[in-house]
Amino acid sequence: MKELDPLILLAVFQEMLGAWLWPLIAVAVLGTLAFVLLLVRDRGLRARQLVGAQALALPGGALALWIMASVSSSGFTDAAGPADWILITLVFMLGAVGATIVAYTLAGWLGLGARTRHT
Repeated sequence: MKELDPLILLAVFQEMLGAWLWPLIAVAVLGTLAFVLLLVRDRGLRARQLVGAQALALPGGALALWIMASVSSSGFTDAAGPADWILITLVFMLGAVGATIVAYTLAGWLGLGARTRHT
């Protein structure tokens, strides 16, 4: 494999996640939309709320790997090629970023974040 083809990555993701792939993509798109709308409403990021949300990045990445391993038809021991290891790393990173965004967004929309007045 001399090039990294996005269709190969998609095929490997489909093999790893099975029927969960498309619902997870839908949740990611809707969560991102809620995050962007929150940023527009708040006119930017709130640092204290973001730092609190970042505390869930490591558990979120680990949870993403656990979900991938539990729904996948293959396990971590089956990872042989570079595309497999790239995708495992991407799953962890996406889980970490996703957990941070979800925590920040939920805190913002539920009013759990620190609010400061802008003058």
